[in-house]
Amino acid sequence: MRLLPLDVEQMKKVADGMWQEARQIKYNSMKIGWYMRGSISYNDILCMSRDEIDDLNKIIEGNLETTKKTQLPFF
Repeated sequence: MRLLPLDVEQMKKVADGMWQEARQIKYNSMKIGWYMRGSISYNDILCMSRDEIDDLNKIIEGNLETTKKTQLPFF
């Protein structure tokens, strides 16, 4: 990997992008925690790999689809 010198504005753009990405990860982790109804902690979610999170999201989507099909109450 080669590091290129950045001016202040370019560094700000990179930092802002990283900040937004971190916020999105936190939001998605909290959302997973809510759907899992406390069966997994926020810290545990943050320690998961991207593949594990993707698989967990597939499980959540499947459960939501089943709830819609069966017309069972969501809450």
